[in-house]
Amino acid sequence: MSERVSVTELNRRVKELLTGTPYLNNIWVVGEISNLTIQSSGHAYFSIKDAGATVSAAMFRTALSRIDFKPAVAMKVEAFGHVDLYPPTGRYQFIVETMKRSGIGELYQEYERLKKKLEGEGLFESSRKRPIPKYPKVIGVVTSPTGAVIHDILTTTARLNPVDILLAPAKVQGDGAADSIVKGIETLNKAGVDVIIVGRGGGSIEDLWAFNEEKVVRAIVASKVPVISSVGHETDFTLADFAADKRAPTPTGAAEMAVRDRSEIRREIEDMFRRAGAALMNTYGKMAHDFGILDAKLDPSKARDKVDMHELELDRLWAAATANIKDRITGADKRLSELYNRPESALGNMVSTSKERANGLFSRIEPGMKDALHRERMRLEGIGTRPESSVRKTVDSKLSSLAEQSARLDSLSPYAVLSRGYSFITDGSGNAITSIEGIEVGSSVTVRMRDGKAEAKITGKERI
Repeated sequence: MSERVSVTELNRRVKELLTGTPYLNNIWVVGEISNLTIQSSGHAYFSIKDAGATVSAAMFRTALSRIDFKPAVAMKVEAFGHVDLYPPTGRYQFIVETMKRSGIGELYQEYERLKKKLEGEGLFESSRKRPIPKYPKVIGVVTSPTGAVIHDILTTTARLNPVDILLAPAKVQGDGAADSIVKGIETLNKAGVDVIIVGRGGGSIEDLWAFNEEKVVRAIVASKVPVISSVGHETDFTLADFAADKRAPTPTGAAEMAVRDRSEIRREIEDMFRRAGAALMNTYGKMAHDFGILDAKLDPSKARDKVDMHELELDRLWAAATANIKDRITGADKRLSELYNRPESALGNMVSTSKERANGLFSRIEPGMKDALHRERMRLEGIGTRPESSVRKTVDSKLSSLAEQSARLDSLSPYAVLSRGYSFITDGSGNAITSIEGIEVGSSVTVRMRDGKAEAKITGKERI
């Protein structure tokens, strides 16, 4: 009868078989490292492969700390260890006890060569990177139509902010993959999308190699719109990642870079409205303050007060000017009178003195010169009468000019209008009253008319 065993028992027996078989223990396995992951615990999990097969491998922290190099993807190694089986999963793996380098893989060498070449051309420079548009309407995606990448992008954009997604189906692995990716980028550029996401899931260096092809890198650089790369997992870097305008660790991350969250946009708009409202209120307050000042300045009562003040000032200036003019006329008249009288007496004294001197000289000189002295005396006597007529002509001219100026002043005098039937009022101090505000009920005023004045008492007043 056939034996019946549990899965756990089966895996236990297989484990014993594998670990107890001599040619599966203490052996060297030669191959290339791929799918390397070093956990936070210090254990390393990876695959060792050659051209025909792949085997899972594990190297625990203690063993990893004893080697003098750090394992890397595409590194050629010789791993010493044994075959084991992990019962919970039923998966066998090669447990590496030590390891040494046997050379760099051919693909890795090509990767480094191409990276150095394209980097030298400046294709990876950050200065040529373009910003991702903040509000794209259409997002183009170059990836496999059946993979998880397009599903993750559609799910993420629907959650954040639904936009149109235009898929350019492409092979992402194997022969013809690079040409398919290039064609997808070019097609989306012609379609007029706003941003392009190029991506696929993780894999070995062979699986991701299409995104290390030179033609793919140049197509990304030549794109008219920004490109976001999302190739492999967070630890995998392809040349497409270096050439893209942005690199996302996952397809979800790429979608989050391309589309802004609706709630974030809403908050930004609300903040803009708040700031605009605050600026508007500030402007309104300032304008209200300015209009208040203008309104106060344009208040009719205050304007009337200013007019009254100007009228009072005008009256004061008019009275001062009138008094000044009268003083000047009085002074000028006095000076002219003095000038009129002074020359005659002064010159008369001078002539009398000259006559006396001439008479004295005349009695002392020789008779032969009497005729000459007589002529000189007659000339001096003529001088006594000549200045008087000359000065009087001058004085008469000045008096005539003064009369003309007085007539002009009289025409400008406020008293001149009284002859035409007008009158004006002054207070007890003689100041002209020009406004109802300057009169108090019960006060006494003086009414000036053409031919006199009259005293009056104010019994009432009314503004018109």
